[in-house]
Amino acid sequence: MNKKIEKHQFQSEIKQLLHLMIHSLYSNKEIFLRELISNASDAIDKLRFNLLLSKNEIKKKEKEYIRIILNKSKNTITISDNGIGMNKIEIIENLGTIARSGTKKFLKNLSPDQIKNNQLIGKFGVGFYSAFMVAKEITVKTRHMQENNPDNSIFWRSNGSEEYLINTIYKEEHGTEVEILLKDNEKEFLEEWKIRNIINKYSDHITIPIEIQEYNTKNKTFSWKQINKAKALWTFQKSQITKKEYKDFYYDITKDTNGPLAWTHNHIEGTQPYINLLYIPKKSSWNIWEQDNKNNGIKLYIKKTYIMDDASCFLPNYLRFIKGILDAENLPLNISREILQENSITKKIKLSLTKRVLNLLHILSNKKEKKYQIFWKEFGTIFKEGIAEDTTNREKIANLLRFTSMKNNSHESILSLNEYIKNMHENQEKIYFLIAENYESAKTSPHLEIFQKNNIDVLLLSNRIDEWMMNYLTEFKNKKFQSINKIDNEFEKKFKKNNKNYNENPEIKNFLENIQNTLKEKVEKVTISDRLIHSPAALIANKNTLSPHMAKLFTAAGQKVPPVKYILEINIDHDLIKKIMNIQDKHNFKNWINLLFDQSLLSEQGSLDNPNHFIKNMNKLLINNENIK
Repeated sequence: MNKKIEKHQFQSEIKQLLHLMIHSLYSNKEIFLRELISNASDAIDKLRFNLLLSKNEIKKKEKEYIRIILNKSKNTITISDNGIGMNKIEIIENLGTIARSGTKKFLKNLSPDQIKNNQLIGKFGVGFYSAFMVAKEITVKTRHMQENNPDNSIFWRSNGSEEYLINTIYKEEHGTEVEILLKDNEKEFLEEWKIRNIINKYSDHITIPIEIQEYNTKNKTFSWKQINKAKALWTFQKSQITKKEYKDFYYDITKDTNGPLAWTHNHIEGTQPYINLLYIPKKSSWNIWEQDNKNNGIKLYIKKTYIMDDASCFLPNYLRFIKGILDAENLPLNISREILQENSITKKIKLSLTKRVLNLLHILSNKKEKKYQIFWKEFGTIFKEGIAEDTTNREKIANLLRFTSMKNNSHESILSLNEYIKNMHENQEKIYFLIAENYESAKTSPHLEIFQKNNIDVLLLSNRIDEWMMNYLTEFKNKKFQSINKIDNEFEKKFKKNNKNYNENPEIKNFLENIQNTLKEKVEKVTISDRLIHSPAALIANKNTLSPHMAKLFTAAGQKVPPVKYILEINIDHDLIKKIMNIQDKHNFKNWINLLFDQSLLSEQGSLDNPNHFIKNMNKLLINNENIK
């Protein structure tokens, strides 16, 4: 080593900046290896461009490599490459200044066409300093490709404090070698399995071979073994990839043994080119409903270098089940490359990816095979969130919704809204739906009776999210939605039961008044039903009344909800109602009316505030049933 060692001061406040970087900038220490490999990859890419631009054509093409040496006796890890290397001025500019990027400066000197095709990802010039998270000291040895004298290679060393050392050394080949003297508590990075795992996670798809030095104890020789695949599957054209390769790649990135249901793979050109390979899984992940669920969505790469898991800003939340890869040429990351910044580019990509996923689902829904039914069974509940979340694509989402209905007579949700409209009654103007606690309650609801009589189908909604969704889905193809749990005067005018004018009957009028006086504040009013055929009574809500299911949701969220007051509709032609009308004993009449109300309430909301009171009252009436003549 030359005796003329130069001491250089880092730029002002470098100590504080390094402290911030080492302790706050990165979320985990292993990222230092990703950054150094990324820098090495950039250096090799720069060399490629310089060779292309060089007037002196170099015919001999060297084998490109990034190499890692683990030395447990010295407590060091060394990352080397045979890229472009650095001269003295460049090493001072690039390693002596925080947030100054040699790659960024290099890009400025290239034409737009050259920039479009390069594979450089460096933007900030701070990735190198992430190594100080694990290093006591870092030594860099580098030789620029245009430096003909190996004795003029550059040596750089720093412990991350206020200064660094520079000297000239002998280095036989061009390229850069970064040697990290590890802190005493960071020796896990000397284990080959650990390095392999990090490479597999972050840098497996960099096209340059990453090799690790191995020692043969028998022959006492060193050799190099490649530890990355050096093949970014998504960068290939679809015609070059088999179905098996697509499925194997899905397993590699998700470890989901169930495999993918379908996928979409696209190369997008333009001012902001990117590649996406998105999969719809066959099975939902166990933690998909957890708010802190990570590592299940899109993995973000920039120029084939891994940046982050769960890049959630590229798809709306209702598509959070989608897994896959997004590889962009250039995106606005923060200084550590870990957090994506929101801007017009990410918004455009999000719109595009959302459209592609919806188109893929549309294709699946039109196929005879049952893939779409598998999708709906696994992800239908999540997908329904899109009706409220994504107003831009609401019509497309509505087209993809699937329902069970009264006529289908199956709990399987297979009916589309288009099919429902196609089979509508000739006098029907609205899409009717019923909200219930579960499918069994829905299909036996008294609200369906008048619709069954008039051969009008009703969508049966019993999922926890359905009523919330229907608050946003108010119309489809100029057909309004109407809940049959609530009053619909237009329907009753067209399809009401052929009742006599019972309101003019003094006996019936008196009977209704007695029911109202018995129930008092429990109901808003008591009327003769135009919709009940087989049931004695039912509870109907006004248009603006909070439903029992929404009330439960609000209550579960800790919000106070006013009591729901219903309209009690009485089927005056029912045998039980006729018998109750004949009860003379006021106390017994009261018991029967309360039982009738509780029955209707149980049918409507699936539960009672005091079920024991209901059972006692019912048992009492069963014992004394001789009181009804």
